[in-house]
Amino acid sequence: MKSTQQVLPFATLIMLVSMLIPNIARADGHGDREWIASWGASPSDPAPQVSSQTIREHVRVSVGGNRIRLRLSNRFGTQSLVVGAVHVALQDSGAAIVPSTDRSVTFGGAKSITIPPGALAVSDPVHFAIDSLRELAISIYLPGDSGPLTVHALGVQTAYISPAGDFTASAALPIQSTSLSRYLLSDVEVSVADEADAVVTFGDSITDGYCSTVDANHRWPDFLAQRLHDSGRGEKVVTVVDQGISGNRLLHNVAGPSGLERFDRDVIAQSGVRWVTVLLGINDIGFVGLAFQPPGENAVTADEIIGAHKQLILRAHAAGLKIYGATLTPFEGTTFPGYYTPAKEPIREAVNRFIRNSGGYDAVIDFDRALRDPAHPTRMLAAYDCGDHLHPNDAGYNVMAQSVDLRLFGKE
Repeated sequence: MKSTQQVLPFATLIMLVSMLIPNIARADGHGDREWIASWGASPSDPAPQVSSQTIREHVRVSVGGNRIRLRLSNRFGTQSLVVGAVHVALQDSGAAIVPSTDRSVTFGGAKSITIPPGALAVSDPVHFAIDSLRELAISIYLPGDSGPLTVHALGVQTAYISPAGDFTASAALPIQSTSLSRYLLSDVEVSVADEADAVVTFGDSITDGYCSTVDANHRWPDFLAQRLHDSGRGEKVVTVVDQGISGNRLLHNVAGPSGLERFDRDVIAQSGVRWVTVLLGINDIGFVGLAFQPPGENAVTADEIIGAHKQLILRAHAAGLKIYGATLTPFEGTTFPGYYTPAKEPIREAVNRFIRNSGGYDAVIDFDRALRDPAHPTRMLAAYDCGDHLHPNDAGYNVMAQSVDLRLFGKE
């Protein structure tokens, strides 16, 4: 019995497919280059509530533009979060802004928004001209009791918290307290006229900038952003989005969601992302045997860590991204009790052999070679050591950025 369905003529079918292709390209997040992530901070932890207060925090965009938009996260909130007002301005100094640059931020045309637990909110575009590597001040007023706030715990940047009141438009914010965490803000995106792509630096405290100078923007991704800027605009603009979390691991959730859990959120979902660097695994090694480990999480092998790296490679390639593996840096002698033992060093070396030699990563960034003491390769060179024998100082972070081949990002 013949079907009564009509078969579309071949030419008509081709026309329909061609009409759909542009929409498919835009749907994956990489076809639309109007917006590109220019700064980021991965939501990592819940923090105590504030009560009818204003928070003002500063971020340095890696690439500027004529319009910006913000992402606010309620990832760790246990209740709907009411955001009463948000303003952006150029930072002056401390908690002060340049008044003439102050702009109100809206969400769907409204000055306030309620963000459900676990959700995020993307703002409307704000017409706001900002140069590359310039500090932006974001002021957020939270009316009533906020409930647990979502933060990026290690900001290495001063956030200012006011007494009760909406001070989002105030030139000089009255200060009740300060914090070194990032509050609610997870991304700043810019609209750029030139062709642009983003590199996400995915990692732990060494990417997050632990031990770097507060308010100085001396994390290694900051120095990388400076190098990319100084290399000239040319035909390609490259932004840097820092998605490091202090204490983060690939395999288990202790400090923030694990690398395997947050990869889609913090890498693939970033606007305009083309490349990702991965510097993760040292905490999976170092935390083995420590007292705070949850039961069943103490036995972490090199094969398990390598398996996690393979998963990140598969997921990046499936999303059309280039992924670069960074070798794990030396940690012998670290001052964190129990973090280093001689039995852990062979695990680090096995992971580094995989990163260097397996061919799984599209390229290798050899931070181990950049930081280690040539006379004692399992230790960090003293000139680059912040003092805990695990984290670099400002000079060490700069050396890391200098060791990155800019040709990996289309620069000469």
